[in-house]
Amino acid sequence: MLKKETNFDSRPPQLSAKAEAGADFPAIGKIRPNILLGVSGGIAAYKAVDLASKLTAASARVNTVMTENACRFVSPKSFEGVTGSAVFTSMWSTPEEYKSGHIALLDWADVIVVAPATADIISKIANGICDDLLSTTLCACWRKPTLLAPAMNNNMWTNPAIQHNVTMIKKMGFKIIGPAEGRLACGTEAIGRMAEPQDILEAIEKITSKIKKRKA
Repeated sequence: MLKKETNFDSRPPQLSAKAEAGADFPAIGKIRPNILLGVSGGIAAYKAVDLASKLTAASARVNTVMTENACRFVSPKSFEGVTGSAVFTSMWSTPEEYKSGHIALLDWADVIVVAPATADIISKIANGICDDLLSTTLCACWRKPTLLAPAMNNNMWTNPAIQHNVTMIKKMGFKIIGPAEGRLACGTEAIGRMAEPQDILEAIEKITSKIKKRKA
């Protein structure tokens, strides 16, 4: 049921001695959490590759779900290259690969991260819209630790409808990091930039520190 670019792989990647020791991120290093990284279609998608690389180096196991529009900004191969793991781009696949995709991904994940989280995906979460693999997975994940890193034009971020949706998803238990102020894709200096990968990683470390033990 899933379209994926590589085989689903839960094996830990090869890590440096420093990453093995979990020196910088002890909770991630100790637990080695399964991180499901959702990437929606915004120019900040290129930063998600850096985030995936940093998570892998910190000992996390990372699988990636990309929307169709995200694939227009960054190739799935970029995420495969830095994580050594599967990239899922569609709910539909060949019969021999059939499985209940979004539920399988949800069961596998310890923490879910969406970076960038566009106005579109935020609105879908808030209103229970399920029209692709990422939005369907996020509709089912509201009981799991989920972190969103919004990224959009400042006028979109300050739109009352988007702010209403952000308030809604916070009430549902989703955590938000950013957006930050800075230069946007349109050239404006304003709020709307996705939080930096290092800051997102630190937020994931805090979430991971509350997990008592990762499932086998």
